Amino acid sequence: MATDYRKITFDGLWNNNPALVQLLGLCPLLAVTGSVVNAIGLGAASTLVLVGSNLTVSAFRKFVPSSVRLPIFVMIIASFVTCIELLMQAFTYDLYLILGIFIPLIVTNCAIMGRADAFACKNPVGASLLDGLMMGAGFTAVLVILGAMREALGSGTLFADMQLLFGPAAESWKLVLVGDYSGFLFAILPPGAFVGMGLLIAVKNIIDDRLEERRKAQQPKPEAGSKRVRVTG
Repeated sequence: MATDYRKITFDGLWNNNPALVQLLGLCPLLAVTGSVVNAIGLGAASTLVLVGSNLTVSAFRKFVPSSVRLPIFVMIIASFVTCIELLMQAFTYDLYLILGIFIPLIVTNCAIMGRADAFACKNPVGASLLDGLMMGAGFTAVLVILGAMREALGSGTLFADMQLLFGPAAESWKLVLVGDYSGFLFAILPPGAFVGMGLLIAVKNIIDDRLEERRKAQQPKPEAGSKRVRVTG
């Protein structure tokens, strides 16, 4: 059966988004999205691990015994997380310190393990690579949107401290939305993350309902006509 790359793309970004639909990886998502730079950092790390683990699992899927499948998947994911951790320590050490325990905890992210077990071990390399990339992009998009909402409400800024990820040149990217803003503490605290996540899920559900109504409205209606009635005597 031919691989439907279009479906894989839309599933990762929207229809089966790991954060908004599957509700996986919510612990790091809610914990680190106090700013955009934190969200991008964790999202990029998670995406790289997703792509690498999907690619590796798919490439060796025919050689892995089913009895030890999950332990091997964990070892593969842990290897990629270790590589990402070392790279962040070398190039973005300050951001690595801010994200803290949530970088090594990527190993236990159900979204990554779920894609390895549900998709990569059953599909060819190309499809698995695209699935990892799209699932990671969908997860990162939710992280960034939630981080932008919380940073704007909590600090009155956007793109603050971007130099932690992109170097000194990114220090000028900071946008001050409200001058002399004392901050909205609720948005920065964990309850604000839960409320923001709930709003994003509600918006997605509303959009899906509208799209479904439009799809049904565009479907041709059956023509009215006489029906044949069977008469038995």
